[in-house]
Amino acid sequence: MTADRGPAVIEVRGARVHNLRNVDVDVPLGQMVAIAGASGSGKSSLAMGVLYAEGSRRYIEALSTYTRRRMSHAARAAVDEVRHVPAALALRQRPGVPNVRSTFGTSSELLNVLRVMFSRLASHRCPNGHYLAPTIDVAADLELVCPACGARFRPPGAESLAFNSDGACPTCTGTGTIRDVDDAALIPDPDRTIADGAVAPWSMFGLTVMPQVVGEMGVRTDVPYSALSDAERGIVLHGPSEKRHITVPSKSGKLFELNVTYRNARLAVQEALDKATTERGLSRVNRFITTRTCPDCQGTRLSEQARAPRIDGRNLAEVTALSLDAVVGWAPTVVDELPAEMRAMARQLVDQLLAMARRLSELGLGYLTLDRAGATLSTGERQRVHLARAVRNQTTGVLYVLDEPSIGLHPANITGLLGVIRDLLADGNSVVVVDHDVDVLRDADWLIEIGPGSGGDGGTVVATGPVTSVAADPSSKIGPFLAGAQGAVIRQRASASGLFSAGKITLVTEPIHTVHGLTVDFPRQRLTTVTGVSGSGKTTLVLESLVPAVRDTQRPAHVRTVDGASIDRVNVVDATPIGANVRSTIATYSGVLDDLRRAYADTEAARTRGLKAADFSYNTGRLRCPRCEGTGQIVLDVQFLPDVDIDCPDCGGSRYGPEAAEILRPTPDGPPVSLPSLLAMSVTSALDRIDLGRVRKKLHTLVELGLGYLTLGESTPALSGGEAQRLKLAAELGRDQSSTMFVLDEPSVGLHPLDTRVLLGVLDRLIDKGATIVVIEHDLDMIANSDYVIDMGPGGGAAGGRIVATGTAGQVAGDQRSVTGRFLRARLAEGG
Repeated sequence: MTADRGPAVIEVRGARVHNLRNVDVDVPLGQMVAIAGASGSGKSSLAMGVLYAEGSRRYIEALSTYTRRRMSHAARAAVDEVRHVPAALALRQRPGVPNVRSTFGTSSELLNVLRVMFSRLASHRCPNGHYLAPTIDVAADLELVCPACGARFRPPGAESLAFNSDGACPTCTGTGTIRDVDDAALIPDPDRTIADGAVAPWSMFGLTVMPQVVGEMGVRTDVPYSALSDAERGIVLHGPSEKRHITVPSKSGKLFELNVTYRNARLAVQEALDKATTERGLSRVNRFITTRTCPDCQGTRLSEQARAPRIDGRNLAEVTALSLDAVVGWAPTVVDELPAEMRAMARQLVDQLLAMARRLSELGLGYLTLDRAGATLSTGERQRVHLARAVRNQTTGVLYVLDEPSIGLHPANITGLLGVIRDLLADGNSVVVVDHDVDVLRDADWLIEIGPGSGGDGGTVVATGPVTSVAADPSSKIGPFLAGAQGAVIRQRASASGLFSAGKITLVTEPIHTVHGLTVDFPRQRLTTVTGVSGSGKTTLVLESLVPAVRDTQRPAHVRTVDGASIDRVNVVDATPIGANVRSTIATYSGVLDDLRRAYADTEAARTRGLKAADFSYNTGRLRCPRCEGTGQIVLDVQFLPDVDIDCPDCGGSRYGPEAAEILRPTPDGPPVSLPSLLAMSVTSALDRIDLGRVRKKLHTLVELGLGYLTLGESTPALSGGEAQRLKLAAELGRDQSSTMFVLDEPSVGLHPLDTRVLLGVLDRLIDKGATIVVIEHDLDMIANSDYVIDMGPGGGAAGGRIVATGTAGQVAGDQRSVTGRFLRARLAEGG
């Protein structure tokens, strides 16, 4: 601590969040501090669970109780002491998915400036359809007079041009789409009779008496729906809500006389939609709903009046349909076209727009159109938008905690990311970055490495200091990569001459989105990596073209031909969370819990108590903890403050009641163990306590996948993207894969360079089983170890969509046209 400048470091003492083992560490303030370590080592526990949690909690606790109860915040971290921590903001690895009203323009706030430009600088239309030349009178809030017809009017303000406010299209209310009941989905099988369930929503939404009611309205219910007259079908789909008298038998056979109001098929769906409050309920209704572009605004979200003002002949909808790069090129051109007295105001607005756009472009988002729906942005794209906004807010004295900000970034855009971080520091903030990207780590002022391993083998500070110090530390696992002493290539790759010896998959497409018509070959039984900057067309080529074309369930219209080369199965392995709640665990997903339940039910202690395998289920069984009902957690209502989730005090988070702990089973190494105790062990530890062949085989696979540190009872929704992907691959390793194509979208996300090598070993095992593997990737180690590389670009959006280079990693590295090749060339030269 210095007397004149205040504290120099955040002092963390005795941190015990998750697997952290009483960690003591100093985190320098006013610097870029990177936290590195293997997957599951405790990096995020220190960054998010301690630094961010304490920084945000202490700030919020300074507010009034009235304000606090309206804000969600972290619980007190499990740590002895954290001193000198500033107010904290976090950019999470998985930012929330925006709602339907969010676009790239709104989330980046660029649209706010454009709306002001169109309200102040545009040529406005009078009520009789005449356009007036731009005038400074608009900014002065003066009434305009049309020189053509004399009509007096006030031009719209910026709020009147917002699709989330007064400028919304009245038909779609500013969403750009309309939802309607799909009549075809109401009657999925017209050959069935109404009595036999032809009208799907009636049976699905508890309206089982409607066939009788509609029969009383004159509709035949005993003939196929396709045989009904138009009038009868009209009653089924649109009939009035009239009451009819029907007789309904009970289960005992007794008859009841009822007066029932008719609910036609469309109304049944609409009422179910209005009542749906859960994702499950909505998904049931959505099968009867179709979404289409709004016919009135053509998807622009804006009303006809909001689309009226024009700058340089374009309206607001037309400008927001441009890419960010195109808007940046267009905006400065409008200034000189305006009257002299308006140019100062115009330059100010344009300068503000360009300043906001600069960081977004440097972060590689220039290809995005401003009207792009926020929900369609990738995780990395959303995170970079948030990061650019953080810089623009020009805060000072704030601790920014960035969780893997390099996700989705091509190596060419890392410089832009580092520039944003340096801007935050220049404004007087502190930045903590959790990341695996070696180029990001090398740029840090201070490095903290957590490890040495994962789970129970991690949770300690392995090395800390300047990057050069950590790089030279023999105990550091990231050090050799920082020093450039670790070579990139670790697997035997196919030779250029032998790439297609096992055959190929040939895809021919027509142009779609910003991707040109392509002819692409993918070698069979090889590891192919599709690379390129963000927006270059990788996802369109692989996930929107190759995958559906080879599956051949419904070939996309833009796919001209595909030769699948006897590929019968396509397995897309993404990084989405596994399971929807805490009831999904490693044990249930891997399938070992079923075998374990049967084994424990077969013990003498269980048979004596009359226990069956079903009783050992923590979801529904007799042995589950009655207080938490098998979730291992309870929610505390703390009145004015947010609810708090804690481990169940009765079962300690084990999910089982006390009787389960009394059912012991002998182990090959050590004393007998109960099922709750076994589920609390890591996969590696449990292997030593289990003698069941099928269970041991599955657990061995998890260890080989680098997941041995996970506990059997760990909730799968909490796994990182990389962990989720590897777990999904676990069941595939023992099968013949000669007719299978695996597609992985950025599998290196969240992986330490050493973990990436484990993943490469897994992919090699699949290839040995005959699999064809296609990977979308930015990670240079993954690309360097590929048999074949398809590099797209050269830029993003309209500047991309072409095949720039193909070949082995070495061939692409030597291709001067390839942006990826330039960075790959440097990576291949390391460690040599």
